Amino acid sequence: MARVIITGGRRLRGQVRVAGRKNSVVALIPATLLAEGPSHIENLPAIADVAVFAEILRHMGIGVRQDRESMSIDPSGLGPGVAPPQELVQRLRASYYLLGVLLAKYGRAEVALPGGCDIGLRPIDQHLKGFRALGAEAAIEHGVVKVWAPHGLTGAQIYLDVVSVGATINIMLAATLAEGTTTIENVAKEPHIVDIADYLNSCGAKIQGAGTDVIRIRGVKSLTGCVHAVIPDEIEAATFMIAAAATGGDVLIENVIPKHLDPITAKLVEAGAEVTQNGDSVRVTMARQRPRAVNVKTLPYPGFPTDAQQPMTVLLSTAEGTSYVTESIWEGRFKHVDELKRMGTSIRVEGRTAIVEGVPRLMGAPVRATDLRAGAALVIAGLMAEGQTEISGVEHVDRGYERLADKFRGLGAKIVRVKD
Repeated sequence: MARVIITGGRRLRGQVRVAGRKNSVVALIPATLLAEGPSHIENLPAIADVAVFAEILRHMGIGVRQDRESMSIDPSGLGPGVAPPQELVQRLRASYYLLGVLLAKYGRAEVALPGGCDIGLRPIDQHLKGFRALGAEAAIEHGVVKVWAPHGLTGAQIYLDVVSVGATINIMLAATLAEGTTTIENVAKEPHIVDIADYLNSCGAKIQGAGTDVIRIRGVKSLTGCVHAVIPDEIEAATFMIAAAATGGDVLIENVIPKHLDPITAKLVEAGAEVTQNGDSVRVTMARQRPRAVNVKTLPYPGFPTDAQQPMTVLLSTAEGTSYVTESIWEGRFKHVDELKRMGTSIRVEGRTAIVEGVPRLMGAPVRATDLRAGAALVIAGLMAEGQTEISGVEHVDRGYERLADKFRGLGAKIVRVKD
């Protein structure tokens, strides 16, 4: 267990480099198991979720070699009937991608229901719907998801009832080695879905339409491994962008894809920040003493991302006027509000909407992170606040941010991490 202690009130200044995308790499790692040979992943983020996945693979007999920014995975030691260890799977939501991979490769899979942050219900009904359409049977017994295909997987027409990132990727993984052609409609369009498809196509898959409403997959007999660089993490970039605006700072964020940040940029500009895009970097400056109030509603990509909602709510807590923040993706994404109230915010939650009445300043206080993005939001709040803020539960932050305290310290923040 660890805590972060922040002495706030300092404007962030300087430049910071963004790591590889968390939501991409946690799907890429299991996707490598579809190949017959080794794959090498570059621009690897040094985050806890990657470490957990590497441990899962090693327990399954898979060769894993890792350095600070890359990982080599050799699936030759994997065989049918191998189940990932339940205690590790339950620490990682993305472990459910092993269902699609093992089902495609061996015709059956058993994986415990996934864990991850407690931000709301995470049903896998759309995943199972897709597997069944491909010819598999499925059951959930004693907390373990079991899928099997008695006669193999066959391409099918699949329409997702709701736009689901996890289901889109999982069905795509399963269909890659299925016989015939699979069409998935009403799919999610997030950039990391395109990243997974690009990796698989480099390995020999036949996937078209990733990033649009319809993905078509022509099944192939086998895949070969390849070298693939993970795309930059737009949520880490968004966190630094929001922090720069929240502290009245001037920060250059490098290694980004600016197009992926358009909804963040639009809301920060509306709030009074200046955002300049240049190649693979964005610069955020805030000359206003307090931001302007704006309304935010989370939506699937290319809408405002749910993962940036909590940090954005913190920025708006000191805005001039009243902001309305509507969370349409995860019903449990306002758990950080009670912690923010300890710091002097004026926020009330009505259903799926937080009504944020801006206050002149925040005051440091002891708070606890309840999930990954809530932890990042509390760090930003601590940077804004007068006095000292002590944040416990920062192990949640480690799941998705690479050396967050170190990076903020490089921008002039007074922030230290201490172990209990």
